Parts: sequence; structure tokens; C-alpha cells
Amino acid sequence: MDMDFKQLAVAIQAIAEEKNLSEATVKDVVEQALAAAYRRDYGEREQEVRVTMNLETGEVDAYVNKEVVEDVTEPAYELSIAQAQVMKKDATLGDFVEVHEQVKSFGRVAAQTAKQVILQRLREAEREIVLAEFEDKIGTVIAALVSRVEGMIVRLELGKAQGIMPKSEQIQGERYYPGQRLKVYLKDVERGMRGPQLVVSRGNCEFLEWLFRAEVPEMESGAVEIKGIAREAGVRSKVAVASMVPGVDPVGTFVGGHGTRVNAVMNEIGEQEKIDIIVWKEKAEDYITEALSPTKVTRVVVDEPNKRAKVIVPEDQLSIAIGRGGQNVRLASKLVGYELDIEAEKVAEVEGTVDTVTLPKQPRLKKKEQLESSLLEAIEEHGE
Repeated sequence: MDMDFKQLAVAIQAIAEEKNLSEATVKDVVEQALAAAYRRDYGEREQEVRVTMNLETGEVDAYVNKEVVEDVTEPAYELSIAQAQVMKKDATLGDFVEVHEQVKSFGRVAAQTAKQVILQRLREAEREIVLAEFEDKIGTVIAALVSRVEGMIVRLELGKAQGIMPKSEQIQGERYYPGQRLKVYLKDVERGMRGPQLVVSRGNCEFLEWLFRAEVPEMESGAVEIKGIAREAGVRSKVAVASMVPGVDPVGTFVGGHGTRVNAVMNEIGEQEKIDIIVWKEKAEDYITEALSPTKVTRVVVDEPNKRAKVIVPEDQLSIAIGRGGQNVRLASKLVGYELDIEAEKVAEVEGTVDTVTLPKQPRLKKKEQLESSLLEAIEEHGE
């Protein structure tokens, strides 16, 4: 006999204990594999077969589902009414009856196939159980260990589970290496062709919010909250904060004494990423002004239906408002939810979009000769 059923029964119990799987789960996997092996050695590929195993004795029983017909043409799938009524007295034409057969052994090929199926299905079952535990942790920050780096994908160990961090979820400029310990945000559990896997992130806005939540206890009490985050991981982030309690400075609360709180967050994500913490405003014009900080804004004209806004700034503030490579205005736009058009005040005045204020004319500075002549005249007048 190529497959020792008694040894297999003992192995089922051992595997269940070792892999923290229920005995019923392992038994079900094995019985499905044995059904496939039965079809290979004794039946047909399309047969409907159910196999049961007695874990105490190791006995294996197969039950082949067959249709009751008047004239049997395919014995693998059909049986006569006389045969059916031996097993089931009230069987009638069209019924399906399970024909019992005790399995003594399987051939070498069938046994090998069954073993491969069992190992594969057990791995899948183990992975599903582990991932079911992680589904409750979606949206939280967890500890991870980098196992290997494959091109643009970082693979991580998350306890008993495996996770991946695609390039789009990484912090720009951050280097990863095997054995590195990281905090990661569990973004999702994906089930694909190669089985389920955990998708984690360090570059999303939610990761930044969780880091602040760990450093700012006032968030848990509801005294302050984050209203919005716009982030280009590894480069710059803008965080809009608000106070729910009168007299509490939201920006100061998030920055912390001597910048301790914001520095703790930057230590985790890398000091190369600049974090702007601004005050959230309910009025769009005020919010846009805050979002473009540290730019000094002259005026904001909001086109609410089209979610656009024209921002007028002093000419010397234009480059600050736009930022390197358009970064400042891009993040501000993402934060407030408006497409922002930045214009210099000088250009805006020509187009008539800004009210100009006429300042009193300042006297022109005189030349040196004129100053000396005026001084002599003043002395003469005084002498008279």
C-alpha cells in the first residue's frame, strides 16, 4: 500500500496542533485530496465523490454520487433503479444515490498527488486563518521586519503573516534592507491568484496621522483633531489642525514644547520630509490663505461651483507661493480641495482684479549740488 492511512490520521492531528488549525479544517482538506486521488485511481475525473476518514482507525470510505436511470449507459455516473433500491428503498428515477466503497489503498501517482494537494491546501488554510486575524487590524500601525527587497517591492514579516510594500506606498528616498525593523500602516488585505497578502504603507497620509496620534494625547480626548493632510512622502506634508476646546492652540499642541512632538514624528518618517502644521479654517478663503503658508497672501477669489480659486500674492512672494517644482501650491490645492491659480499682484492690478491703493507721492531725492545749494539758502534765510 502506497499511502498508510493510519499514519495519515496521526499526521492530521499533529499538523492541526502545530499550525494552530482546527482538526476539522485539516480533516476536510485531507478528505478533499483523497477524493481527488480516488477519482484518479478508481473513478472518472468528473465524478462527484465524497471521502470520509476515521481519525481513530484510519479507515477511508468513498461515496460516489450516481443518478438513478432506467437504462444504465455510463456506470461511473449512473445506476439502475434495482441497484438504487438496494441502498435506498424509496429511490425513484431521477434521484441521486451515494454508492459506498471502502478504499484500501491508492496507487503511487494518486498518493503523491494527494500529498501535494494536502500540503498546498493546508498552506492556504493556514494563511487564511492568519489573515483573518489581521483583517481586524486594517487601518492601524503595526511593527514589521523587512525580509527582502525585490526591485521596487519590499517584502516584510508581520508576525506569522507576509506583507508587501509597493513603490507607491514607500517614502521617497528611504532605503530598506533585510532585517530592518519598521512601523507600517496596514492598508488592506488583498486576495489574488497567488493567495491573500497584506498591503502595507509608510507613504500614505493615514500613516502620518497615526504617528501624530501616538504623540498627541489631546487627539484621543477630542481637544484637538486633524482636519486634513496633503502629503508627498519623503519631501513635504501639510497638516491642517483644529481645536475643539476654546483657548487651546492647535498648532502649538501638535508641535509640542521645543518641537518635541513634531520632531518625534519626523524621526520616524525621516527628517528630510518637511511638515507644515497649519490652522484649519471653515471659510474657504481663510483656509486657502493658511494652506499656502508661509506665503503672504493679498487676496483670494473663490469660484465655488468649479472648485477653483485665484490667489493674489505680492510679486516677491510668487516663488514662495508656488514652491520648488510647484510643490507648495500643489500640496495646498490637495489639502483644501480647490484648484489654485497663483498670480502676482502686479499682473493682477493690470487685469483689474485687485483694488489698487494710491499712496502719497514721495519727494524725489535731490542731487548733491542741489542739496548743497538748498542748505546754503536755508542758512542765509536764517541769518537774515
